[in-house]
Amino acid sequence: MKLVPETESQAVDGRPTISFPLRVGSIDIGSNAMRAMVAEFSSAGSYTMLDLERRAVRLGHDVFLTGRLTQDAMDAAIEALRAFAKLFQERNVIRYRAVTTSAVRDARNGEEFLERAHRETGIRVDLISGAEEARLVHLAVTHRIQLGNRRWVLADLGGGSVEVSIADGDAIYWTQSHGMGSVRLLEELAVTGDEPGRFRRRLEEYTSTLSLPIRGHIRLAGFIATGGNIEALARLIQAEPDPQGVSRIPVAKLRATIHALAGLSYRERVEQFGLREDRADVILPAAMVYERLASLAGFEEILAPNVGIKEGVLLDIVAELVPQWRRNRRSRIAWTGALSLGRRFRLDAAHGKHVARLALSLLEQLRDKADFDQLDRRVLVAASILHDVGTFIAYRRHHKHSYYIISESELPGFSPAELQLVANVARYHRKSPPGPQHEPYMKLSEKNQKRVNRLAAVLRLADSLDREHKQTVKSVRAVVEDKSLMLELSGVGDLLLERWALQQKSALFEKEFGWKVRIRGDEHA
Repeated sequence: MKLVPETESQAVDGRPTISFPLRVGSIDIGSNAMRAMVAEFSSAGSYTMLDLERRAVRLGHDVFLTGRLTQDAMDAAIEALRAFAKLFQERNVIRYRAVTTSAVRDARNGEEFLERAHRETGIRVDLISGAEEARLVHLAVTHRIQLGNRRWVLADLGGGSVEVSIADGDAIYWTQSHGMGSVRLLEELAVTGDEPGRFRRRLEEYTSTLSLPIRGHIRLAGFIATGGNIEALARLIQAEPDPQGVSRIPVAKLRATIHALAGLSYRERVEQFGLREDRADVILPAAMVYERLASLAGFEEILAPNVGIKEGVLLDIVAELVPQWRRNRRSRIAWTGALSLGRRFRLDAAHGKHVARLALSLLEQLRDKADFDQLDRRVLVAASILHDVGTFIAYRRHHKHSYYIISESELPGFSPAELQLVANVARYHRKSPPGPQHEPYMKLSEKNQKRVNRLAAVLRLADSLDREHKQTVKSVRAVVEDKSLMLELSGVGDLLLERWALQQKSALFEKEFGWKVRIRGDEHA
């Protein structure tokens, strides 16, 4: 049986229906360890874990000091991937996804490792961003805890970073990745032969820089922590999972455990607490990050749902396979992710969302004539919402500032190459069209240059329909007639400014599609 990675099953149209039960697998290549999980789903939201394997491969050990993965670490990781591939074969896994995070993301030879992994094991590994980590964790958490419509703080701590989010049951409203993973803190702050108290004081000073964007009027519902270290801490504190699988950790007991751990040597932690050797050295830094975030959030209890990225990957795969779930699903991920990023830069969300709706409406109405695909839809959603994000820097040249902000940020569900498409489309929502003098645009393939041209042309039309940011145009009907795109506007008032703006910004569309843009009812049409 050939293993099929989830990334090969993204062409949703025409995909055969998957029947239950079905088996899927996930691989999480972290900075401190590697995990593989196999689960059997009886329905889209219900599964039974069949296998969970963990390999103590600390890829982050040298990366956080030297910037490179060592040959020994890569060899160990390749051997673990071979074992995971064999497990998937034996368990008749029909889809899998393997992801890797901070250590490989930060390594100068990370691409070399990914290529070698695929060549030697057949496993394709996706290098995901901190924003994508947060999305997958949120997916797993909402499957275990009913978040409802109140906002919670979520903290997922790994070996290389901690992803902190504010989210409810539907969406992530804010997320930020900090380079304060347990292995990274250990490697950067520990001094050989140092007495434990000094290491703890350094950790306190370092973690004191963490912050949360909590305003007085926002009442948070609780603090949720994920990652192997919080699960180990729950066991130390004897916080047994409830029937839903959630452990509740009093922050007072966490502080007492920090005090106890800080007074012990590495060997004493192994012997007295029964910790694994690859856990005993990193658990103190992890505990202090969790405690700091819980204090910032203002809660005296931490909920540990005992799920993480690996479970999120499984749920994500199945959601993509189920016909009634997958339609427009990736566009919804792009929508919520773009809004989350935009809020960090004081985005005019009402304008961004309205332009996105108008742009999507145009795309859908022209789909049969212009051959748009699912990637076009996702890119257009994110670029439309974020096209004005550059005004955070300055209104003048804000289209260029938008390109910079987007290209230097992270969006869940988008690879680095796809993020460049989003940034370029947003950059060309105004002023001069793409040209050979624009270096980021010229770095794109010819196919993607054409994609940017077409999507930027649609975005220009949609943006012109909300010229005053007042959402006066409520809808637009588009029909192609005799080499003309006839647009019928519905809204409030005479819409004279929007009609004028539409004509002013239609040149790129007319060049790319060969249709003259006309407005029904306009005497100048």
